[in-house]
Order: sequence, then structure tokens, then C-alpha cells
Amino acid sequence: MEQRYISLSGLGRELLTPDGLNEAIVMLVAIAIALVIGRIVRRAVVRMQAADRGISAPWQTQLLEAGAIAAPYVVAMLLIAAARAVAESWNTPDTVLVFALRLIGALATVRLLVYGASLLLGDSSWVARSQSRITLLIWLALGIELVGGFDWLESALDQVDLLPGKSVFSLWALIKSLVVITLFVLGMSLLARAIERRVMAIDSLAPATRVGISKSAYFLLIGLGILLGINSAGVDLTALTVLTGAIVFGLGFGIRDITANFVSGFVLLMDKSIKPGDVISFHQHTGTTSDNFGWVQELRGRYVVVRDRDGVESLVPNQSLITSSVINWSYSDQRVRLRLPVMVSYDDDPEVALELLLRATDGHPRILRDPAPVSRLISFENYGMKLEARFWIRDPMNGVNNVRSDVNRRIWRLFKDHGIKIPVAQQEVRVLEPDARALHPPHLSGPGDADPRR
Repeated sequence: MEQRYISLSGLGRELLTPDGLNEAIVMLVAIAIALVIGRIVRRAVVRMQAADRGISAPWQTQLLEAGAIAAPYVVAMLLIAAARAVAESWNTPDTVLVFALRLIGALATVRLLVYGASLLLGDSSWVARSQSRITLLIWLALGIELVGGFDWLESALDQVDLLPGKSVFSLWALIKSLVVITLFVLGMSLLARAIERRVMAIDSLAPATRVGISKSAYFLLIGLGILLGINSAGVDLTALTVLTGAIVFGLGFGIRDITANFVSGFVLLMDKSIKPGDVISFHQHTGTTSDNFGWVQELRGRYVVVRDRDGVESLVPNQSLITSSVINWSYSDQRVRLRLPVMVSYDDDPEVALELLLRATDGHPRILRDPAPVSRLISFENYGMKLEARFWIRDPMNGVNNVRSDVNRRIWRLFKDHGIKIPVAQQEVRVLEPDARALHPPHLSGPGDADPRR
């Protein structure tokens, strides 16, 4: 039975011997041959993909790509395994070959796993963009473990007992548990993101249903990853009762808002009050205002992504949408009515002005004919009559200010052509001459001002 790892000192001593040098030369020759064959296979795969032009199924293309990735590793492992078999038959040492075989096997496994994760998450994911770096980091960690590089660290940290008493819980056990749990959570997170990507691509499901399935799967898998990580790490939960209690008590107030946002996100998914594609106003505005509105891009676990007409994406916490008043312009129907108030002078005929308001809405491609536009005389103000044009549109996500602007410009031209005046609020100030008797009332006169006829 082979040992778990090869010590770095033993490997160094082996390389200094003639047999070790021969093994190193064989290993380098095998790697060089594998790289050449791998490049040939890569070029062949590229030519096949170019000639295919999308005829084959996606899984066939991905299988060819995986074969091109694995080809140099497989060739190197076969050559080194053959050299090791020859060394065993000649009863010569094979320590270097065994170590190289393990390193290349670990590298091949990590490379294929990272490639599989990039396929699950899509080409735009961070895994797909950093395949080489992720593979290198994981492979270096495995290489250090193969030469026993973590043994001295384990022995040093294992002497630090975090919970003195009957139960032993060292610093190394804590770090090991955190690493194992993190790996499980990371793996489950990648799986959840892959499921979310697949579910969101199903057009036959309603947007709210797709988001609900994705979020439920995400939280379920993350919770399962934490439990599996704790179980695999072999953590004694009774030993962590005091520690976890203190952590939960300390973080309880800090994660209160985060928990509220997650719960609010589930409420939004269940009642379907806000869903992707809806047009909402989320800054405490009432009515069909044209400011601070946008359409919902995504429903995330903690926030909702709302994109406005300027291309700015606002991250609105889920709790804000639950506890505050939100206008959903497309909750049951995407049609909304816009109102354009205008003042006309008392010298003008209101019937003519009302007719011109209707003419201003004629022919606009976004104004609906059913319901038809209407004009109303709303009230008589101090400086004119208040009229209002009312009309409906069915695409508020394309903006409302542009429709308002078009109609207002036509109103201005029509009023100017027909002599209709738009009054401006005015105030009149009258200055009166002072009265002498008002300045000197009789009851304020002195003794010298008495009437001489008395």
C-alpha cells in the first residue's frame, strides 16, 4: 500500500541520485511529448468546430472541448505510468515518477472540474473568466499537501485549544472546519447558480415562477451545503454551543435587516406584487408621475434591480418595497393614463380650446384610440380656465416624458395658430394717496389744535 504523501526531503534526496535524475529526465520527456500531442489535438478540435458551423448539439461541442483539455494530461500520465512499470520491472526506484503521476492526475482532475463548473455557470461567470488562475491555486494547494507541507502547520495550530476542558477544539480544527464548510457552500452555490441559469431560460414558465424556483433552490442548496460541511468536518456541535451562542448573539442585531430583506424577497415572490418586467415608482411618488420610475430587471435575494430610462440600475432593498407604498404601473394592466393640464384665458372660447387639445393627440403612434383621448374643463381659476387633456398609453416602460413632450409641443402650435392665449398668473398692486384726516385723527389732536369756533 502506497503512503499518503511523499516527503519533500525524500524527494530532494531522490533527485540527487543517478536513478532520480533518470526519472526526472523521463518525466520531462513525457511532459514535452504530452504538450506536443495536446497542441495537435487542440488544432484538430478547432478545425472540427470551424467545419461544424453549429450543426452538432452543444453537448457534443463541449465534449470535444473537454477531450482537448484532457488530452495532454492523459498522454503524460500514460507515458509516466509506462515508465514506472518499466522501473518496477528493473527493480529501480520510482519515487519521482510516482510523485509526478500524482501531481499530473491532480492537475487533470482540477482542470476538468473547473471547466465543468464554467459550463454550468455560463461563459459570463467569474469561473469561466478565471479558469487558469482557479486551477493553478487549487493545484498548488494539492501539491503542497502531497509533499506534507501542511503537517507542520497542523501540528502547530493543533496545540492551540480554543475551548479548554473535556472537549478539545483546537485552532486547526476551527480552520479545517471553516475550509470544509466553505468548500461545500461554494460547491452548492455554483450548483444553485447553474440551476438558476437553466430555469431562467425556460420561457414557458412565468417570470415570477422562474424566480421563485431559482431562489428556493438557492437557499435550499446553501443550507444543505452548510449541514454537509459541518458533518464532513466532524465538528462536535456540543463543543461549539457556547461559541456559536456568543456569535449568534453578537451578530443577531447586525443581520436583522439582512434577514428582513430575505424574508421580504420571498413575500414578493409569493404574492407576485412585483415581478420582472413591471414598471414601478419606488420613491414615494403618487399618481402617474414621470419622475423616478423604472422597470424591474431582476428579483434578487436581498434587493430588486430597477433600471430607469437613463440606464441607471437602482438596487432597492426588498424590505423597502414591502413596507413602503410602491406604484406598480403594470400590476394588472400595462395601460396607464396621462394627464396634461393647461390654462387658457377667459377671453378665449373653452370649446375651441378643448377641441384643440383632442387634435393635439391625433396621430401619435403611442397614444391609444381605445380608450379614446378626452379633454375636460376642470375649474375656473383666478387668472384663467384650467383644462386637461387625458389619454392612454400601453408601454410606460418606453418612457412617458417623451409622449408628454410631443403632445405639449402640438398644443403650443395649435393654440398659437388659433389665437388661444395661455395666461400667466399675475398680481396687481394699487398705491393709494394718503388722506390728511387719516394721518391726523381728531381724537389724537393736541390742545393747540382745538377748533377756534368753540
